[in-house]
Amino acid sequence: MDRQNLGRFGEERAARWLRWRGYRILERNYRCRQGEIDIIASRGKYLCFVEVKLRKDKSHGEAREFVTPAKQRRILAAAQLWLSEHASEKQPRFDVIEIYAPDGDRGPVSIELIEDAFM
Repeated sequence: MDRQNLGRFGEERAARWLRWRGYRILERNYRCRQGEIDIIASRGKYLCFVEVKLRKDKSHGEAREFVTPAKQRRILAAAQLWLSEHASEKQPRFDVIEIYAPDGDRGPVSIELIEDAFM
């Protein structure tokens, strides 16, 4: 599976996982000049801007470590623009979903949500 399709696979699994846990998916792959947000979801009092990171394993570090400060700034800027276009009373939160898929899309995956991963 090529990199782009693997990324889509990871984002689909993350969205399904969030829905199963009671999140409402508002938007996926929001793109603007400032950057991209993989998933925008709401649950309870939170509006969650979610970055999805898929890796085969942790041999080169945890997936969350690949959300660099530069990537965080781009996500924050994109979230500010999204919020300016969509009024919300909910508290914004920036989360990371780590997905480990040792066999790509052909086997079991491990998913972990890191709430409030950065700000």
